[in-house]
Amino acid sequence: QVQLQESGPGLVKPSQTLSLTCTVSGGSITTNYYYWSWIRQSPGKGLEWMGAIDYEGSNYASPSLKSRTSISRDTSKNQFSLQLSSVTPEDTAVYYCARGIIGSSWPQRREYDYWGQGTQVTVSS
Repeated sequence: QVQLQESGPGLVKPSQTLSLTCTVSGGSITTNYYYWSWIRQSPGKGLEWMGAIDYEGSNYASPSLKSRTSISRDTSKNQFSLQLSSVTPEDTAVYYCARGIIGSSWPQRREYDYWGQGTQVTVSS
């Protein structure tokens, strides 16, 4: 069974960088035809896809967040990470990592089969 676990600070100050790591077990982040996404959920915007890195290391990002978002991976640790810079209180949300399946409709459509439990991140001074 594939498991994903988010980790990182739960409180970030405005203008700083939010940094989270997703540790994957039960499957490799380099396995063909999967991608690894960051998704967040807030009362104001609901569920919002932020970006992803695929099994080859190629990056994808939401246009609205691309300028502030960086997704990287460490294959030796089977981890991938999110860096969101210049945060504001509007970035307060529950952040999830999830595995996506690269199918024939990728990237126009996205499908996920495993999710982390989510981690609350609050942006506040």
